[in-house]
Amino acid sequence: MPRRKQNQLLLLRVFIVAFGLLVLLAGGLYYRRQALNQEQLREAQEAKQAALQSKEKFIKVVAPLAQKADKPYGLYPSVTIAQACLESNYGQSSLAKLYNNLFGVKGTDPNTSKVMTTSEYVNGHWKTISGRFQIYDSYQAAIQAHARLLAQGTTWNPNQYQHVLQAKDWRSQAKALCQDGYATDPNYPSKLISLVEQFNLTKYD
Repeated sequence: MPRRKQNQLLLLRVFIVAFGLLVLLAGGLYYRRQALNQEQLREAQEAKQAALQSKEKFIKVVAPLAQKADKPYGLYPSVTIAQACLESNYGQSSLAKLYNNLFGVKGTDPNTSKVMTTSEYVNGHWKTISGRFQIYDSYQAAIQAHARLLAQGTTWNPNQYQHVLQAKDWRSQAKALCQDGYATDPNYPSKLISLVEQFNLTKYD
């Protein structure tokens, strides 16, 4: 066979081998990337599931406390549970962890309160402010105080939460909290309603 043809065949074989190696390399990289994506998806799903379980665990802790505290006043436990979830980030906020303060309740007595920062909706904008917040010895104490506040009103207005108390269903009660000045966030009622529906909290009413 002529040397020129031998060289051409050799080059062809080298090209085929090189091409095959490139295909294998590309395939390996593709499958590795796919495997990494699958692993990331799995980890994200596990994290999401763990977060959901943590939320559900918190709800199971506060639900019976809300039932016991709310029902004597005609309040809906589903709304209180949603408030606790929203305002304490399912018990993960600093106020909840350190002082069992589930609802961001302010305090005045230095012996039973601590100064901390929080966000409040003021004049159409969110602002970070410093405030003195109440210390509770348990979730139960915080929820009982919350129920008493809604039932008895404030020191300057005993009828502060009259629409909350007069609500005929849990949705109306969630909306009345904003109407009666409990929350400054205009989206507060819709957030509570979403949580009640997401976790089927009406089963505790």
